[in-house]
Amino acid sequence: MLQVYAEMEPGPGNITLTPQGAVITSLHQFYAPEQRVVRVHPGGRIEPYAQAAKLDSVLGLQSDARGVVWLLDNAMRGPGARRLVGWDHDAGRVLADIPLGGASSAGAFLNDLAVDAQAGYAYIADPAGGADAALIVVDLRRGTARRVLQGHHSVVPEDIDLVIDGTPVRIRQPDGSLQRPRVGVNPIALDAAREWLYFGPMHGRSLFRIRAADLRNADLAPAALAGRVERYSDKPICDGIAIDRAGNIYLGDLARNAIGVISPQREYRVWVRDPLLSWVDAFAYGADGYLYLVANQLHRSAALNGGTSALQPPLRLLRLRPLAPGVVGR
Repeated sequence: MLQVYAEMEPGPGNITLTPQGAVITSLHQFYAPEQRVVRVHPGGRIEPYAQAAKLDSVLGLQSDARGVVWLLDNAMRGPGARRLVGWDHDAGRVLADIPLGGASSAGAFLNDLAVDAQAGYAYIADPAGGADAALIVVDLRRGTARRVLQGHHSVVPEDIDLVIDGTPVRIRQPDGSLQRPRVGVNPIALDAAREWLYFGPMHGRSLFRIRAADLRNADLAPAALAGRVERYSDKPICDGIAIDRAGNIYLGDLARNAIGVISPQREYRVWVRDPLLSWVDAFAYGADGYLYLVANQLHRSAALNGGTSALQPPLRLLRLRPLAPGVVGR
């Protein structure tokens, strides 16, 4: 069922596909790549992407139906500013450059996003330091951003460990001690109708949702907005998610080296389990009908393996046939 689209030496982060079929990935900052974003050809040949945008550090990215690739620069590798860049794939130029500093906390980690170009909005997951995790709502037309739901139970992590292949994920601290991380809101996706935004903490057992219209309503008081959040279903510890047109939600079941599915009946099951599915980081639909995904062994990186790399190259982009069609790019 799984197919290898490309084997890569630089570690991929997130993935999107343009309507024309170009496969675009960010390169994960944990692997300190020279490039920030690349186009990946079948087999693994890469070429630099959006260099004129002068990106500092990108994980989240998503193409819209017009072929604009939205690049979330979290500015975590240098002195740059946090921003959301709209890159015209065909023209090869910047269409939008929206500052996000005003909607970011001091410890912000702008990780992933969901784009609704038709409504003119994007929604960003910021796990931040955990207790200050939040969503960021970006008005793409006005170039403004708001921080919402900060500290709400739907975005902050639970006190649970991630253990993969018998080894817990650990971060070495400056004093030499090892910390088991707790990551807040990370998985985030819009349904095909762009009505509901689904999200939840990476280290959490619940998936939540809220109507996108409520997030766009800046007149809603914080307490009123919080009251619109619904717990949707159970989930395992996961990174990226994607939703097809039938309402199936795909996610990387990190502890099981698997892809799981939450059905429209809100029931979770393991769908595909394979050693190749080593830290499924992100998903994206292609115009060819495949669901593409990143398997980047992030738990074996020095950053998440107590300071010592245990990578088993190569890292891969994979694809498979989903249960139902989805929206290209997300």
